[in-house]
Amino acid sequence: MAGAACLLTGQVTAAELKSNTVTAWERYVHLTEERIEGELQSVESNLASEARPLNKVVALKLETLDETGKKIPIPKGLIHHWRGAVLIPDALLGPALQVIRTPSNREDYLEDVLESRILEKDGDVELTYLKLQRSQALFEVAYNTEHRIEYHWHSKTFVSSRSIATKIAELVDVGKDTEREKPEGDDRGFLWKLNAYWKYRQVEGGVLVECETLTLSRGVPFFLRFILGPYINSMARKSMVQTLESLRDRVNSQLELPEIP
Repeated sequence: MAGAACLLTGQVTAAELKSNTVTAWERYVHLTEERIEGELQSVESNLASEARPLNKVVALKLETLDETGKKIPIPKGLIHHWRGAVLIPDALLGPALQVIRTPSNREDYLEDVLESRILEKDGDVELTYLKLQRSQALFEVAYNTEHRIEYHWHSKTFVSSRSIATKIAELVDVGKDTEREKPEGDDRGFLWKLNAYWKYRQVEGGVLVECETLTLSRGVPFFLRFILGPYINSMARKSMVQTLESLRDRVNSQLELPEIP
């Protein structure tokens, strides 16, 4: 039980990101992106259809399997794979995307985004900085992150984007004069990789938004999975729902659309 006490009190030792963990992550991402690419050629997904009711944000846990239908082992790591959808009622795709792509003040975000700004922009490719704060294993962790985002216009009514974190650095002494970054890949291992895939589709009644996220973290010892597993999944689902609700509400507010009851 010493390991459980260690995690629950936040006294977690450093975890090094190993090359075989990265190799397994890259394989998982490749297979996931193959499936996503196929979906980009299809019509609206079933998940997005479920989000049509004005008040409904849909979120579910996913897992990509290998070519034979088996689980993909991630040595010394865990992949957290979630997907969600929401309808922004009465919105038009162009104005909604303009709001989404414009950095905003902290109060327009959730609590987990402390700062944001665009570092570089070249047409439909952006490099964005986000200072994130996440709840991990019952305590708060903050990061300096940078994300390369590519937008693709498939038609006048359908846009997708692919966001890859190019930097994730855990912070020490957040908010103090001594604030500093830990070496990447040699921190506590709560967030090593982060990919996000978005779809924005103009439909009758508004803009349907889908988000799919992949994150890589350190592994959890087998004897702790039954304790921490439900909590981790609950927090991940909550994060997805809050992200989509926040995006919808920010677009509604800046475009002065009717509020969601």
